[in-house]
Amino acid sequence: MPELLEVEAYRRLAERVVGRRVTEVEAPDGWFLKGGITNLEVVGAVQGGTVVGTGRIGKLLLVELDGERPVLGLRFGMTGRLVLDGEAPITHLEYSSGRDEPVWDRFALRFDDGSRLRLSDPRRLGGVELDPVVGSLGPDAWNVTLGELRRTLGVSSAPLKARLLDQSRLAGLGNLLVDETLWRAGLDPARPAASLDDTELARLQRRIRSTVRQLFDRGGSHTGDLHGERRRDGLCPLDGTPLLRRTVGGRTTYSCPRHQR
Repeated sequence: MPELLEVEAYRRLAERVVGRRVTEVEAPDGWFLKGGITNLEVVGAVQGGTVVGTGRIGKLLLVELDGERPVLGLRFGMTGRLVLDGEAPITHLEYSSGRDEPVWDRFALRFDDGSRLRLSDPRRLGGVELDPVVGSLGPDAWNVTLGELRRTLGVSSAPLKARLLDQSRLAGLGNLLVDETLWRAGLDPARPAASLDDTELARLQRRIRSTVRQLFDRGGSHTGDLHGERRRDGLCPLDGTPLLRRTVGGRTTYSCPRHQR
């Protein structure tokens, strides 16, 4: 599913349309328009505008338009992909089909040079917003500081993994990235979030940043060292111990009972 790595790849793709004017807005799926907005409102707000910039906070992609026009927010759910004229920076999503059907195009922008930027989402779990509220999101995991991570974990007795998945606490990490990061950091996903000492907290902060950068360069959240062993008979790639499979924070979780403590 798209985590911050995939959405950052989408943002860099969208950056290529900066300077182009929107000549047509395609919003055929009313369910995909969030916050009570209508097709007519989206068309009126976006059509005729020029893209002047892009941004990303966690898993939310922001497309900035000129003048007093609202910011366009794109969310990708579990199966959403951004495609520009047939070019997609992410071709593999863990829980999505490998096909690309036109009926899955939930939103698209056509530009004055004839190009088309579209959001394809088979399961319709993403969405389009105008001026999305970003204040409810925590700091972005890509550049999270030690102080920000300390505040994220706080004094919570919730499982460490649950706290890292909470987008209001730390924006951008999903199930695959959290499992990979905690495996690399040697931390048990079920530990109380507040139980980390200063050394463990600093190690986790370094691992978050190094993991997201390395997996981005590899091509996505599914390229982690642990990923190939995420199965019932999987073995820890580090020490060969049978992986522990359980539900933590409401998500299926894989960890090594030997070196993750």
